[in-house]
Amino acid sequence: MPIPHISPTANPALASALEHAINSKTKPLGSLGMLETLARQIGLIQQSTQLALHQPAIIVFAADHGIVAEGISAYPQSVTWQMVENFLGNGAAINVFARQADCALYIVDAGVNHDFGAREGLLDRKQGPGTRNFATEPAMSKEQCLAAMQAGMDLVATLDGNVLGFGEMGIGNTTAAAALMHKLTATPVADCVGAGTGLSKEGVRHKQQVIEAAVAHHAAVNEPLDVLATFGGFEIAMMAGAMLKAAERRMVLLIDGFIVSSALLVAARLQPAILDYCVFSHCSDENGHRQLLASLDARPLLQLDLRLGEGTGSALALPLLHAAVNFMREMATFASAQVSEKSTPD
Repeated sequence: MPIPHISPTANPALASALEHAINSKTKPLGSLGMLETLARQIGLIQQSTQLALHQPAIIVFAADHGIVAEGISAYPQSVTWQMVENFLGNGAAINVFARQADCALYIVDAGVNHDFGAREGLLDRKQGPGTRNFATEPAMSKEQCLAAMQAGMDLVATLDGNVLGFGEMGIGNTTAAAALMHKLTATPVADCVGAGTGLSKEGVRHKQQVIEAAVAHHAAVNEPLDVLATFGGFEIAMMAGAMLKAAERRMVLLIDGFIVSSALLVAARLQPAILDYCVFSHCSDENGHRQLLASLDARPLLQLDLRLGEGTGSALALPLLHAAVNFMREMATFASAQVSEKSTPD
């Protein structure tokens, strides 16, 4: 499976033109703060000073994890498929927020341990009934991992929009994400693990011990794709592939919380320029996410103490992308408004 090549967005001439366009608006310099930063980034991604967002979408990837056999979750594995049913019934938080943001929502069975049958609204990309228990063996074979990544790439290739948000659902996936973070950033396991679905302090300590033992068991695994296959999940691998394809197509990538960021971490180890295309929606309340964002040199848009996943942060941040684009498209310039730049307030 060839890894898509991601071109950096750096373009000094365009960056200068975008800066001029932003500074020509009827406002004090820099007064729109991060919206100006967003406008510059979107312009560089789209290779234009005429910004536009069309057909934004969020994809929620769902899968199960064999590591739940080690008692690392406050909820049983069956909650994964039950939440997928909730997504299909339009009853979850992501359904509410996607409607609010006027955003298409796709639900993908990447590897849930449940037979849904043919269902309207469910994209069947099942790679298997969940991964294996990485406490004792690799979660996926290398072939399975690459197939999941390819499935994510193929899915993105069918989309028409230019903004793509990422979400996930999978009991046990904070454990997988913490293991990936530890292996790829060398952050101590204790600083990577959190409460996930609501573990007690004792439960968090147990999760930490499970990860530490698993990492010792797979001590020779270090290359990004091998790390992903050993500790990841079908939904994480599929997201990593989808992100790479989306960046190759010069889409804006809306990154959600801890698990989505762990998928991006893998993708960035393979193609560092992917970070040019990423807008980080929020800093999760899950322990470790702040440090993971720091390792990616990311500045999140929102801090709402979220730790739900599902792409909820992506949906909540989408209106800010529209604001960044719309002020560039609709706001008057000093010249068009016949207002002196000196007449605006400090």
